[in-house]
Amino acid sequence: MFTQNAFQELKSRIRYWGFLLLKLVGAALGAAGSLWFLNLFWLPYTPLLKLINQYQFSYDLVYTSLVGVWFLFAYGLFYLAIWDQRYRCRTCLRRLRMPIETGSWGYMLQLGRPQIEYICAYGHGKLNVEEVQISGSVSPAWTEQGDIWDELFAEGADKER
Repeated sequence: MFTQNAFQELKSRIRYWGFLLLKLVGAALGAAGSLWFLNLFWLPYTPLLKLINQYQFSYDLVYTSLVGVWFLFAYGLFYLAIWDQRYRCRTCLRRLRMPIETGSWGYMLQLGRPQIEYICAYGHGKLNVEEVQISGSVSPAWTEQGDIWDELFAEGADKER
């Protein structure tokens, strides 16, 4: 039913999205733990099933301000989890390396619009991120490659013969 290549691609996609889910669960646990810690020291008792103390939230300005700061902290955790996932290899989940600036505004017709290209150090692919997004948000383009290092090592093998 599945070929070996399709099975490997499915496996890498499940691993990629599973890693993102794991980071989001970690961010949710960090946010819930920090809110529990805030409620632990704010009240003489801590309700176990309620996250925000409804008796203090709208009546106590300091508590309401701290919950607002907690919300920004929780939002930051989720943002960092998604931002980190964006710059990871889709196959091996390692951070993408070696940013190279390509294109030029002066030679846009010849070289294309300016982009930053990141590659996987193990040769799985590359990610092209637009440097300036004029026409709205442009998703970065991930390009799968077989092995980008084969070409480099093939030249060395030809010279040895």
